[in-house]
Amino acid sequence: MAAADDSFDQYEEEETGETQSETAITSGTGGRKRLFSKELRCMMYGFGDDQNPYTESVDLLEDLVIEFITQMTQRAMEVGRSGRVQVEDVLYLVRKDKRKYARVHDLLNMNEELKKARKAFDEVKYAGV
Repeated sequence: MAAADDSFDQYEEEETGETQSETAITSGTGGRKRLFSKELRCMMYGFGDDQNPYTESVDLLEDLVIEFITQMTQRAMEVGRSGRVQVEDVLYLVRKDKRKYARVHDLLNMNEELKKARKAFDEVKYAGV
């Protein structure tokens, strides 16, 4: 009977007490302003989640996104000139991942097209004045 009581106490402690990893996650986000919450919520909804996903899920995803951006930035700084991150450095880092490389390439092309369109629009706008 004593063994059963001990195992019950173990489960009770697990339910009420936080584990170390939960404490680290909670304290790691303490007071930090969430940068991508709105965008991540929209993306999650677009990929089939509920229109209002759990805050914990959004926070977890944001932590992963920030960690990914931080690691990529640090690696890009190591690859290229020290102290600067350039587009070529990011392209170099994602060159072996075909999906990421294609996405970066598409975004860069779209950026160039938008610059050209803005420039053409401004020229037309100023020519009419």
